[in-house]
Amino acid sequence: MGIEIERKFLVADESWRESASEGISYRQGYLNRSDRSSVRVRIGDGKAKLNIKSAELGSSRSEFEYTIPVTDAEQILDELCAAPLVEKTRYIVAHAGHDWEVDVFSGDNRGLLVAEIELSHVTEEFERPAWAGQEVTDEARYYNVCLVENPFKNW
Repeated sequence: MGIEIERKFLVADESWRESASEGISYRQGYLNRSDRSSVRVRIGDGKAKLNIKSAELGSSRSEFEYTIPVTDAEQILDELCAAPLVEKTRYIVAHAGHDWEVDVFSGDNRGLLVAEIELSHVTEEFERPAWAGQEVTDEARYYNVCLVENPFKNW
């Protein structure tokens, strides 16, 4: 079983861009969302993945991910996923021994910026960069699956 341990933060300012990687654009959609799990398809960097996550709030949850053909993913996104799709550009920012992922959303979620850090265990300590603002790990509306039902433009 795969486990994802991740913390989420709002981005407080633009200083993260000084050490950010070149961004990768992602387009993703959800085939299913229930009180137990979500099923996502994502295309980015010329690759496509099918992802299944448990639906718990918080920093730790089950996660399974599989590579699928890009042509299949395009058809699934266009024909089977709930609208709107989640569109974003992801940047990697190295800070104090960890890679942070900064997602700059577009489309119906334009204006939302969220930083995530993946950890090895729930109690792992890390240094929080100055640009990582309010923690939103336990706030469902910041989860990508929730941005389909209630996009940032509606907040």
